[in-house]
Amino acid sequence: MINHISDLSHSLPTSVEALAKRLSKLHYADAVDIVNRLEFDDAVHVFVYLPIEYAIKLFDKPELQRSAKILEALPNEHAVSILNGMSADEATDVFQEMDNQTRQRLFAQLQPVTRTELKNLTSYPQHSAGALMTTEFIAVPSNYTVQHTLDYICEVERTRETVYTTYIVAPGTSELLSAISLRRLILAKPDDNVLDAAQHIKPVIITALTDREEVARLFRRYDLLSVPVVNGDKQVIGLVTVDDVLDAMTEEMNENTHRFGGMETIDQPYMRTNFLDMLKKRSGWLSILFIAEMFTATALQFFEGELEKAIVLALFLPLITSSGGNSGSQATSLIIRALALREITLKDWRKVITRELPTGLALGAILGIIGFIRIAVWQYTGIYDYGPHWPLIAFTIFCTLVAVVGFGSFIGSILPFVMKMLGFDPASASAPFIATFVDVTGIIIYFSFAAILLAGTLL
Repeated sequence: MINHISDLSHSLPTSVEALAKRLSKLHYADAVDIVNRLEFDDAVHVFVYLPIEYAIKLFDKPELQRSAKILEALPNEHAVSILNGMSADEATDVFQEMDNQTRQRLFAQLQPVTRTELKNLTSYPQHSAGALMTTEFIAVPSNYTVQHTLDYICEVERTRETVYTTYIVAPGTSELLSAISLRRLILAKPDDNVLDAAQHIKPVIITALTDREEVARLFRRYDLLSVPVVNGDKQVIGLVTVDDVLDAMTEEMNENTHRFGGMETIDQPYMRTNFLDMLKKRSGWLSILFIAEMFTATALQFFEGELEKAIVLALFLPLITSSGGNSGSQATSLIIRALALREITLKDWRKVITRELPTGLALGAILGIIGFIRIAVWQYTGIYDYGPHWPLIAFTIFCTLVAVVGFGSFIGSILPFVMKMLGFDPASASAPFIATFVDVTGIIIYFSFAAILLAGTLL
């Protein structure tokens, strides 16, 4: 499919108007891929010539890049028509990305219904269900018949996010009573009461402030296509669909991947991120980590005398520090995943430590044995001569690896809990941060063991 789209983009007409005509005959996803490859000015002109309904569908695709900037560059009337026709949740996302001046100018020209929706949806926290939801749902009173409900769906389906689920509410209070799938509606008798046809099954519900990770967990647990968002009076105020959750989780994964790599999130595709933006996104964390690594040099200076007496100890420094950092990164990855999937909570931190610390010590013992064997093999085969005290050196490496890997696992497992308790994203406990921290402590542990075990021999 990718090759097909690439070939198609090269074969499209050079005239912008002809290009728009050709795009309007493609599947929306394929058209979005081609528009994303166009130069910015060409992309703007294409939307001028595209049929307005088709343009709206493209803007409803979160995969469309530069959507806010394209809307800013379009004629006012055209931009307003697109915003009025978009799904409320997608329009909100695009609207929030615009610069403040354009946002104010367009807001005044929108339809009253669109203005109300944007005002309400932009008031919710970014990572909440309210920021994901759309207000375009189908709800009918409980005294409707099945046929009346189907007729109503046919009447409003063009203005609704999905028709697969209809919410049944109390006639007087609009309190949510039940939900019925389109399949059950079709199979039910036309004269049946819609609430009876739904069998009075209570739907899974969320509030506007429910965290989006919790929303994703509910979708996965109950195999949902959509979930209603209710207020304090159990009235439906919005709807979150599975595609919105998938888009949100993709964005969350993107953010966490960048954080775990020790850098700020890149908003644009890699090849579209300019040199200065790339420097800005990467230099901050890299500088912080570099400054933190300076403590490594300080620790080595503290043990300068030991290094002068036994230079052979320096040969194993990369081995020691990298093993501790790798162990800590493993533990951090496991805990962050478990927290995200709600397999563990903050109150489980003691249980996690009692699992990770013995595991880390056991892993350190395995690496220590491998290190001991390596030194012995090199000594006996003549690859390297560690001197007459090589067994003590090997034992020092063994003890150090047990302690450093165990300590790395401990820090790696506890740091996500600390981050979460302080109100930060656990993914901020990045692998480079763990590695830097364990580097410094690993050097201290290594030379402390060396000072004790090699006293009177090499030291």
